[in-house]
Amino acid sequence: MRNVSISRGTGPGAAALCAALLVSVSACSTPTPTAAPAAASPVRFTELARLDMPVAMAVRKGDQTLYVAEQTGRLRAVKDGKVAPEPVVDLSSEVSGGNEQGLLGVAFHPDGGHLYLDWTDAEGHTHVTEWAFDGVRATNRRDVLFQRQPYANHNGGQLAFGPDGYLYIALGDGGSGGDPQGNGQNTGTWLGKILRIDPRGTPYRVPEDNPFTATQGAKPEIWAYGLRNPWRFSFDRKTGDMWIGDVGQDSWEEVDFAPKGKGGVNYGWNRREGKHDFRGGQATGTAEPVIEYPLHEGGNCSVIAGHVYRGTRVPALSGRFLYGDFCAGWVKTTPADRPGAGEEVGRIEQLSSFGEDHDGELYALSLSGPLYRIEAATG
Repeated sequence: MRNVSISRGTGPGAAALCAALLVSVSACSTPTPTAAPAAASPVRFTELARLDMPVAMAVRKGDQTLYVAEQTGRLRAVKDGKVAPEPVVDLSSEVSGGNEQGLLGVAFHPDGGHLYLDWTDAEGHTHVTEWAFDGVRATNRRDVLFQRQPYANHNGGQLAFGPDGYLYIALGDGGSGGDPQGNGQNTGTWLGKILRIDPRGTPYRVPEDNPFTATQGAKPEIWAYGLRNPWRFSFDRKTGDMWIGDVGQDSWEEVDFAPKGKGGVNYGWNRREGKHDFRGGQATGTAEPVIEYPLHEGGNCSVIAGHVYRGTRVPALSGRFLYGDFCAGWVKTTPADRPGAGEEVGRIEQLSSFGEDHDGELYALSLSGPLYRIEAATG
């Protein structure tokens, strides 16, 4: 477990996510430029709006509004750069407010009629909750899934519908440090996994082709396992491939990859961290990350996975995967068909997440408040 002390942090928002992602003291204490371009960068970051600790973004079918989740518990609608005065959903009186807890993820059903939030309650336990939504009012609230959390950290929180129309849900290993309960490698628990369900069930339905439906003792909802804290993942809108940013423990941050429809993959935690055996563990039969980078170096602390760019407004990013680091603040891109460390294209202070709109254009969120649109540097 990384030691956490925010005595010289960059404000309450930074403290919350630094603790959430278990970053180092020195990394959290180092300020980074706000939306600064790298030298000769092909992109710029244009601020669209300011919110309260934004951590996730989603869009809804037939609706140009950007929906942004604030860690403090509110889902906000942003249209034409203006934040609606009333939240779409307000859980601020129900969410836990410490460390990585709070409102952590948002997704809309492909039918556009239902929205889903991932959040932690006053006792720190995870809920995935559904509302019917008509673009104006959120009604008919119901819990789809509930997971007790043994510790306050490593809650994951990402929600996304895949190209197959199913809801994918990220859960961390349960917390503490080093995965003391062995949850990452235990398919008898949801912790340390990405789940795959049809949420329009009672309370949900497990797809028949999930990889562990016929495995005795395994949870049938599991799609992928061996994860520490998959804070953000995304699907390539062109290929359907999955990209997973898994926050590291002692030495390495990693981005994992799965081709479209490839479930049942073991990503190695807690036998492996990055491409390296972890504390004497032996990582056999596990998938290696496609990107890794060292913790602490240059202020690195927590990987933030983004998207493969499939828009049209920034040709220089075409077919490239974007990702960044929360504390160091850099944003890098790498070819999706040949992923590596990539090249830096800019810096965003307290980078918390990325978002994608209907046209494949990308956005970046800062925990300090701004929502940025990623644009071509010229034109």
